[in-house]
Amino acid sequence: MLKGILEGCILSIIANREVYGYELSVLLEKHGFSFVSEGSIYPLLLRMQKEQWIAGSLKSEFKSGGPPRKYYRLTETGQEVLQQFKEQWNQLKTSVDSVLTEVDGHETERNDT
Repeated sequence: MLKGILEGCILSIIANREVYGYELSVLLEKHGFSFVSEGSIYPLLLRMQKEQWIAGSLKSEFKSGGPPRKYYRLTETGQEVLQQFKEQWNQLKTSVDSVLTEVDGHETERNDT
């Protein structure tokens, strides 16, 4: 399940702007995914590229003078997959919130008696 959630989050980040692998890992960490290593992101990017959800292109780094970096952008298929993820996530989130709220409510009732 985590892999699917991570893929949805990666698609969402890439939907906002083109990013390269290391930059993506920094952005994921910024959003609380500190347990996701940079090394685990690249296999996901390769698979997502194979599924044609994203497309990559090498771009030279003129400012830094460093080697070219592979930047990823969302494809039309990727946009559709992202939309499906958002819908499924909202359904899952609503269901989990409902269970947690009900469980918390019953625990409060038991503690009050």
